[in-house]
Amino acid sequence: MQAIILAGGFGTRLQSVVSNVPKPMAPIGDKPFLAILLDDLEQQGFSHVVLAVHHLKEKIIDYFSDYDTNLHISYAIEKRPLGTGGAIVNALQHVDFKKPIFVINGDTFVELNYTLMLKQYMTETADFCMAVHEKQNCSRYGTVIINDDKNIIAFEHSKQPSAGLINAGIYLFSYNLLQSFQIDSPFSFEQDFLYPVINQIKSTAFLTTGYFIDIGIPEDYHQLCSDRAL
Repeated sequence: MQAIILAGGFGTRLQSVVSNVPKPMAPIGDKPFLAILLDDLEQQGFSHVVLAVHHLKEKIIDYFSDYDTNLHISYAIEKRPLGTGGAIVNALQHVDFKKPIFVINGDTFVELNYTLMLKQYMTETADFCMAVHEKQNCSRYGTVIINDDKNIIAFEHSKQPSAGLINAGIYLFSYNLLQSFQIDSPFSFEQDFLYPVINQIKSTAFLTTGYFIDIGIPEDYHQLCSDRAL
């Protein structure tokens, strides 16, 4: 299995508690958050990971230059901010175009079985698969609407607290998916691509009930630090 990890963001909301490192390198105990992600991927059978980097990229590249891992790590360097969508397109040059590609947000940890997610994607012969997670309050994330066949049919955004499924920040698709649409870069994968075209492609939602956390805000960063210390 292969994955692109989006690790180029500025992490503005987290800078009050973590500074001088890119957000995915925020320390969690004795190692950076990104190392936790990579360790999980290695344990689940991934062989190649592309890190899409921009902000303070040298700190990521330097740290993992001698990291003890069996993963092959490549770097897709953005000379300017490309947005999540542009970062993915830029990273595609480093992947095996014949194999499905996982895309993972570099500030989110989700406890899920990637092999099962790949199996669902292949069984459903889907164009696109998204990991979704049930939350009692979706107001921060927005809600993913699926039908009885687990097809994604809509996205809803409301500041009113309500229970539902959220986008867990892990996607799976083929090399050709983004090539089929003409999109100017930089662009947001969610806002500029996914939301407008979700009903034009065959999609499937992979439900994960395991641990989920997004360290993009200080409260959740501190929560993960506390959870890992237990």
